[in-house]
Amino acid sequence: MSDTQKEKSLVRAFYAALDGAEVADIPAVVAQYCDSTLIWRGFHPFNEMAGPEAVATQFWQPLRQSLTRMQRRMDIFMAGQNMYADPGGVWVVSMGHLMGLFDADWLGIRATRKMAFLRYCAFHRVEGDMIKETAMYFDIPHLMMQAGLQPFPPQTAAHLVQPGPMTHDGLMFDAQPLEEGEKTLAAINAMVSDLGQWNLGLPLEEELARSWHDDMIWWGPAGIGSTYTIERYAKQHSGPFRAGFKDRSATGHICRLAEGHYGGFFGWPNFTAIPCGGFMGMPATDKPGEFRVIDIYRREGDKLAENWIFIDLLHFWKQQGVDILARMQEVPQT
Repeated sequence: MSDTQKEKSLVRAFYAALDGAEVADIPAVVAQYCDSTLIWRGFHPFNEMAGPEAVATQFWQPLRQSLTRMQRRMDIFMAGQNMYADPGGVWVVSMGHLMGLFDADWLGIRATRKMAFLRYCAFHRVEGDMIKETAMYFDIPHLMMQAGLQPFPPQTAAHLVQPGPMTHDGLMFDAQPLEEGEKTLAAINAMVSDLGQWNLGLPLEEELARSWHDDMIWWGPAGIGSTYTIERYAKQHSGPFRAGFKDRSATGHICRLAEGHYGGFFGWPNFTAIPCGGFMGMPATDKPGEFRVIDIYRREGDKLAENWIFIDLLHFWKQQGVDILARMQEVPQT
């Protein structure tokens, strides 16, 4: 069985304390569980922050003041050894939604006073009894769309509030058989090897079928959307995405792990590419852009069945000269 229960317990205790704290007490809670040297990576406009105080006051307190009565609704919880030695160690991963009443403006997005969901995924590196490093990625454009805004042109796939795994077994609070995690990591590595550079030389659907079940579900970010089956994924995302870029760099991850039938990775960035026209309805820019991505996978048998994706599209388009947050603040909101 996987031996990550101590680290899982620490992160669960952190979540319980953080989610139950009054807003004024959040800095003390973050300082209790996170090392003074904490490195925290989040999507634009937060980017990289250092130390518990900055994370508490710049991210958590404003968010909690906006999404009142906030609940953490987790769909996946897992842990594992990073397959990379630097930084190695045990990382604990959770994915789901932060749900609350959108009662105060956040990042210039006007409050609706209705329920709102912020999709998130977080990787925490635990060392000793402290969280030393966090990557927390969250879908801000998804929240914008819930507030009635249209930050991007029409998507190629479907916009949804995304459910968790079809099998409802993603909350791995207990230890999982090591061999299952090894199988999952092997499936993810094979997929990255096949698809990471877009140069396998096969027709796209045949290429995808090497790693994916035919009835795969790709739960993509707002601005791109979600899609079902290899055929529709190829037409509604993978094909248009590849056609819209050139000069894709090699793939680089900070952490990649698996436990049980689930696994995932993140990078900072994962890769760079140059838009050559068409992606998300935007013209070519000839400017390299970074893709900060988290991918979470569910394996079924020897292939991947579901994939939840977080992409920092606000950061990517800001590098291309389009500030989506600033532009949205200029749009009349009802």
